[in-house]
Amino acid sequence: MSIYQSRFGELVWSLWCLETAFISVGLILFILLFVLEKRSPRVAHAHVHGYRSIFEPPFFLQTRFVLGACEIIRDGYEKFKNVPFIVRRFDADYSVLPMRYLEEIRLIPMTKLSGKESQIRNMMPKWTGLEFMVRSHLHVDVLKRKLTPELGRYLEAARSELEYGWEVDVPRPDDWLEVDIQQITRMLIARMSAKVFLGHPACRDLDWLQTSVQYSIDTFTTAFILRMFPPFLHFIVAQFLPSKWRMRAQLRTAERTVRPLMEKHAEATRRRSLGEEVEEQEDTLMKWMLENGTEQETRLSEMAARQCVLTLASIHTTATIVANVIFELCARLEWVPVLRDEFDRVTREVGQPGSDPNIDMRRWHPRLEKLDSFIVETFRYYPPILLGPQRLALEDITLKDGTKIPTGAKIAFAMYHHQNDAAVTPGPGLFDPMRSYRKRQSSAEEYARYQATLPDVNNNLSFGYGNQACPGRFFAIAEIKLVISRLLNEFDFRLPEGQCRPKIMYADENTFIDPNARIMMRKRRIA
Repeated sequence: MSIYQSRFGELVWSLWCLETAFISVGLILFILLFVLEKRSPRVAHAHVHGYRSIFEPPFFLQTRFVLGACEIIRDGYEKFKNVPFIVRRFDADYSVLPMRYLEEIRLIPMTKLSGKESQIRNMMPKWTGLEFMVRSHLHVDVLKRKLTPELGRYLEAARSELEYGWEVDVPRPDDWLEVDIQQITRMLIARMSAKVFLGHPACRDLDWLQTSVQYSIDTFTTAFILRMFPPFLHFIVAQFLPSKWRMRAQLRTAERTVRPLMEKHAEATRRRSLGEEVEEQEDTLMKWMLENGTEQETRLSEMAARQCVLTLASIHTTATIVANVIFELCARLEWVPVLRDEFDRVTREVGQPGSDPNIDMRRWHPRLEKLDSFIVETFRYYPPILLGPQRLALEDITLKDGTKIPTGAKIAFAMYHHQNDAAVTPGPGLFDPMRSYRKRQSSAEEYARYQATLPDVNNNLSFGYGNQACPGRFFAIAEIKLVISRLLNEFDFRLPEGQCRPKIMYADENTFIDPNARIMMRKRRIA
């Protein structure tokens, strides 16, 4: 036997031992998880859906839910039309209620059924640094009490920053060029959001902009991976996650960005208290939070983390909607001139944003009704989430028909499958961009409904429902219309040769566009 054969034999033996050790440890962990599994609180008498046999371990079902949530929820929705059913995620069971309960759920206060608590728990707050969101409503209050009431002024600020970002982030090729439209839109939205949240110079700070874009990705990645492990392993697993390390660096960047802005505000406040005349500061959302937050809420570390959280909610979802609309238009080019004609007509009637300081953005963007309808149909076809609205029960609740929701239970609705049910949406397999537009035009009574900003049981639940609907949706939809209308006005688009519209990817109930998807873009050619 040669020395090479001997060493090869030793190598094979070592690998076999290593593989055996991994398999043994894995098997032991699997048995422990199976035996020690702690069932999540759930709606009484609801059937757990998705098992392939009575002998299938929960671990297998939870694993299949990661990439197969859409099919599992669809089967449950069709099988349990009028009764609750359970879907199993690694970290929790979700009680999926029939849509007939949504109106009753809407009336239950968030002190009993909380959408905010459900969202925060999804993000594993102990390990992503978001625990402060459980005890504080400041990031929600600023949207409800400052952003929305003064929407026109903040939209104008965002529009002005879009002008700057347009020159920096948007290529202007004379001939077809392959571009990453998702990254382009993320940067544009990041700049607009930074202008409103933090003001200048943060909105021009590349380190902050990159942090605000990447923070959302790393937070979700960290939470998603941790959800796959039992809680007693989270401390160990978290130490080895690169996304968790990057989050620490991003929070340090956030502190460096926020510190001088906070110091400037504190100095201005001090001088003003002494009766000095102080040059008016930029009226940002952070300024409002500093003036209305508690001592703990306005500490540097927490304020920096809070600004990151606001980007988490404002950038990726908004940018993804823009990208989805553009991808859909690339696949349905016949609708491009329709939306361009509407933009031209509205511009003639009320002017173009930025051309006249008297143009109120709150009055301008609602007039883009066909674009609004296109956005709503895109929501239906490509929702940001499959299960929504979601709630966490903070106390035992008994519904009118006797259905019991125990404390700690997570409930949700099969939003996507409901809105793609033929009984709700005729011809659900057809992408019909003017579906909502026709409904609005059908009568004076219907005109005020079926808008992207208005949650509706049978039309649009992407922003939630009731008094816990997303408070930033009015700003987000206006941003979306600003970016899309300008892209359409200045550029031609198409899909790369031989490629079709990118498919939607799933991670549990969350949806994403293929991150590698590209489009072709060039300066618009007007015949």
